Amino acid sequence: MGALLTDLYELTMAAGFVAEGKHRATATFELFARRLPGNRKFLVAAGLQQALEYLQGLRFTSEEIAYLRGLVQFAQAPEEFLTYLEQFRCTGDVFAVAEGTPMFPGEPLLTVRAPLVEAQIIETYLLSMVGFQTMIASKAARVVAAAKGRSVVEFGTRRAHSPQAGTLAPRAAYIGGCAGTSNTEAGLLYGVPVYGTAAHSWVQSFSDETAAFRALQKLMGESTVHLIDTYDTLEGARRAAAVGRPMWGVRIDSGDLGGLSREVRKILDAAGLADAKIMVSGDLTEQRVRALADEDAPVDAIGVGTDLATSGDAPNLSVVYKLVEIEEGSGKRYTFKKSAEKSTLPGAKQVFRKAGGDVIGCASECSGCGEVGPVEALLWPVMLRGQILDRMPPVGEARQRAQRAIAALPAAVRSLDASDEVYPVTISEELRALDARVKA
Repeated sequence: MGALLTDLYELTMAAGFVAEGKHRATATFELFARRLPGNRKFLVAAGLQQALEYLQGLRFTSEEIAYLRGLVQFAQAPEEFLTYLEQFRCTGDVFAVAEGTPMFPGEPLLTVRAPLVEAQIIETYLLSMVGFQTMIASKAARVVAAAKGRSVVEFGTRRAHSPQAGTLAPRAAYIGGCAGTSNTEAGLLYGVPVYGTAAHSWVQSFSDETAAFRALQKLMGESTVHLIDTYDTLEGARRAAAVGRPMWGVRIDSGDLGGLSREVRKILDAAGLADAKIMVSGDLTEQRVRALADEDAPVDAIGVGTDLATSGDAPNLSVVYKLVEIEEGSGKRYTFKKSAEKSTLPGAKQVFRKAGGDVIGCASECSGCGEVGPVEALLWPVMLRGQILDRMPPVGEARQRAQRAIAALPAAVRSLDASDEVYPVTISEELRALDARVKA
């Protein structure tokens, strides 16, 4: 990704910081969600790996600097700024929660402590990458919960908002609990399991349905999934059953999926194919997935595309990136906003997770001291002086972490039903005192 993948005002501010001699100041920014979408009770953190890789490799090319030089907005910028960009590297520190961690409003997903210009320029990319993947992982967790134990496969690349989003969405969806994706690039880049065999065009390209099934079976063997609803779903099931083993199973992509799956199950069982599985797909939403599960349809796997890859019911997330403290020659100064509905708390923070809920405290405090039971500090250093500290864990580890952590949440918070129940998040006494002192 290029260094110009940012909003223009990040760069105009950067030029101003250099002009005012403020670029040497050390700034601390925090990225967090102001609020949850109306039908969410928690978020699932995702996108950290791509964010760190971007920071570690961030450079301005000569072509990019020449482009900036020609913009009217930089006509009065000091030459020192453009020279600064030639040597630009990310040299700061990043503290973050592990991918797959359930999070709540106001809790930092990551904290950046870096020279002011560096910390400012990277804002747009961090918000986009972490915000998008967190949004999709959070949606995936709901769809997986709605499926009640049935495997959910992400099918959304063709309906995503860009090919790039269509490749990142499977990664986030896998962290959120999906079994895999239809996107092969996501398999290559991120290690997400891939699924799929053939579309309706495969069946249509043959003179008869049985010939299409036999040819697919010859190609795919035990991985064969016959798409049986091109013409007549039940007749397609009979023909697939007549072809017999080897096969993984069949897929139904239209119609009354619950009713058809019951009839198809009878056909497969009668043919001695009790181990053959049934997959369903076709513009499925979280609500339709839940309805299938509630009626106990004999479905083994569910493909969800548009609704998952775009987080259809909540297609944006109110993530923000705010300056909370700055160190200059005169010492540290805490920063905050008082504006209505957008107020922030000053100072770098830590999130402490306890049995009774979360506490947002000052980064320097030990909120667990004197507590009964385990207390976990969620933010840990992941990058120091511009270098990633350790090898990022495989995406499967983030998925396992999410499954464990979501299962540990209170039942009311995990529920898909609308309610006033919220996960308890409080502010520590030390942070409250700092806030009162600074704002006074």
